[in-house]
Amino acid sequence: MKQIKHFLLKIVDLTALGFLEPYVRLAYWEEPRKQLKKIGQFTLIPVLALVVAVALWGFLAPRHTTKYGSVPTPENTWNAWQSIMTFHNQYQDKTDAYLLEGEQRLEAIKVAEARGEDLVPLVEAAQDELARVKALVLEEKTAETAEMTARLEAMKDERRTTKREKEAEFKERALALADGDTVARDQLKADYREMIDWEEEQKDLASDLNSEIKIIMSRKDAREDAALLNQTLLMDEAAHMRALLAILTKDGREVRVQDVMEKLAELEAAYAAPASSKTFTTLRNIVRSENRLEKAKEAENAMTWTLPMQITRSILCVFTGFFIGVAVAVPIGVLCGLSTTFMGAMTPFIALFKPVSPIVWLLIFWIIVGGFFPDPDKSVVLTGLTDTTDWLMGWVPFVGGMVRTYDINIAFIASALTVSMCSLWATLVNTALGVASVDKDHINVARVLRLGFFSRLFKIILPSALPLVFAGMRISLGVGWMVLIAAELLASSEGVGKFTWDMFNNGATDSFAKIVCMVFVVGAIGLVLDRIMIIFQRLVSFEGSVAAV
Repeated sequence: MKQIKHFLLKIVDLTALGFLEPYVRLAYWEEPRKQLKKIGQFTLIPVLALVVAVALWGFLAPRHTTKYGSVPTPENTWNAWQSIMTFHNQYQDKTDAYLLEGEQRLEAIKVAEARGEDLVPLVEAAQDELARVKALVLEEKTAETAEMTARLEAMKDERRTTKREKEAEFKERALALADGDTVARDQLKADYREMIDWEEEQKDLASDLNSEIKIIMSRKDAREDAALLNQTLLMDEAAHMRALLAILTKDGREVRVQDVMEKLAELEAAYAAPASSKTFTTLRNIVRSENRLEKAKEAENAMTWTLPMQITRSILCVFTGFFIGVAVAVPIGVLCGLSTTFMGAMTPFIALFKPVSPIVWLLIFWIIVGGFFPDPDKSVVLTGLTDTTDWLMGWVPFVGGMVRTYDINIAFIASALTVSMCSLWATLVNTALGVASVDKDHINVARVLRLGFFSRLFKIILPSALPLVFAGMRISLGVGWMVLIAAELLASSEGVGKFTWDMFNNGATDSFAKIVCMVFVVGAIGLVLDRIMIIFQRLVSFEGSVAAV
């Protein structure tokens, strides 16, 4: 039992999930009072803080209105996330339906038709319910603002009446002015100015009251939002079923292949008939149909970028840039740690390039990488660098699939290189520090044993420097993830950054909520990446070393 306990505690320590330690110890009834106290400190209090934060968010969000509407509440954000995942699942359903054949396709048609019929009355009921709720909410808001509306109309009538009476009075006084009576003239001007100021004050009061009425009338109602959401979900599902049926009955791969084969059979029958002036045309159409048949047999459903696919592409891009950066930073860092002369030579470059904005690097790499693709219409690596890609596909079979699936193009490469350039500095500096901090006694022992340079490097220097190297890599990966989101946004490269920017420009009712969703998505992915690097860092750290903390 103790071995299991120590094993679990070691896993908890390795994964840096320290808040789980008291649960393990409590399971073995080790100082229960102390463990309960730690559970309160490291679990209950953080959970309570999150609950309070969410409650404040839900309370304050509806009270601030922007040009996109009120700030999304936690419920709006959760609904937006469900909408994102529903879109992804519907795309997967269409992709699967496109490839269905035989009895499976016929069964899928029956299911889609049945669900489509079930949705018709549900959509009608949802529309009627939304109309009823809208009318009810409008009636309630009208009743709430009735007194304010009446007061506003009374203020307008009073202002118009008073202004008309005052102007008539001023006209009479102006006609009665005596020649040379400057005092009366000045008094008339002052009274008229006072009337104008009063009129402006009344307009401001009316404007404020009108704004209050508009705020009340535009205020969202939870019942209306719920009815609208229900209607939207049902209508989206109905539209999805219609699209699914279209794929299954007309646009699916099996249906297209059958259409081409029927056409090909007709052409071959015509080609077998006695020769005529149309024989060559028939032959040409046969060859074209055969080519079309081969393409139809291998065709895939039109690709639509959903958020899970964009997340995968972003992670692929950040790791591509991260590994390129590590491949550059570690050797240079080792040389800097071994030689003060080399370190002195590299210092100006580190000081000069480290503060440069990722935007600048992105533009530079975009131009440089674009030089390898003279034809803008062939920006994908698969077509732009055929020889290189064929070589990679020959040695690493999965590369070709990734290139096709994730659209490895100029924007992807430029974004990855931007991640590399902005993230390599932490790894470089920490590697240099780790190598320079190797215990001198270890170096002296290596000299006594007459170890060669590479033996010393790989058996003493690098193993001793690994904790700091991985600490630098952890920082680099975090920096790279932050840089990537901005790079994708600017480069319009498919990924989390572009998804967020598209939502900003979309203007849909739930776009703001989807942007808020991205805060949690980006943060959660960054947290997972950081946890991964912590595990690797602790695997190579010595007990009691700085990097192991």
